[in-house]
Amino acid sequence: AVVGVFFRRLWTIFIKLPHSRRSKRFVLGVLIAFLPAAFLGALMHDFIKTVLFETPMLICIMLIIGGVVLLVVDRMPLEPRYRDIKEFPFAVYLGIGLFQCLALIPGTSRSGSTIVGSLLMGVDKRAAAEFSFFLAMPTMAGAFVFDLYKNRDVLSAADLPIIATGFIAAFIAAVFVVRYLLDYVSRHGYALFGWWRLVVGAVGLIGLLVWG
Repeated sequence: AVVGVFFRRLWTIFIKLPHSRRSKRFVLGVLIAFLPAAFLGALMHDFIKTVLFETPMLICIMLIIGGVVLLVVDRMPLEPRYRDIKEFPFAVYLGIGLFQCLALIPGTSRSGSTIVGSLLMGVDKRAAAEFSFFLAMPTMAGAFVFDLYKNRDVLSAADLPIIATGFIAAFIAAVFVVRYLLDYVSRHGYALFGWWRLVVGAVGLIGLLVWG
């Protein structure tokens, strides 16, 4: 979905890559931001899938914590220093990548963690969301391919309709989010998403405590 929405910009970056310093720098920046979570995710894949994802209480708690963090950071008087995603310092690209590692904890939003990290390092709200979407492309593709590889022995042709349905649903939702989120956060910030996480996390936590 991100590729579809940003196709023109991606194509421009691709055709300019051989001779454009900015394009080369941006691709390197995305790679730097991608590598920490890729390495840690591959290293801890089995633990994350078999232990962390089997702990609903952890997911609810992380939803609540993430909501609080979003609300706090959104209200902080941060002064944006970086507005062009192609010109972040390499230390900022790396910092965003390290923040993305937090998303390996179930209940922690990948986009939320990278956006919070970006804002704390002086990135403009719109640029923070924009770079998060670009970073999603290699991250989500890599995670999907790695999961398929790890589950190659248990997957069958019967699973293809389920995978296809999930892919289509995610694609439609992502197109809507990518198209409208950038303009929304530029005007209103991230408070709405913080409150949404708080409500969902609290409802889930209450449900677990009441019904076990």
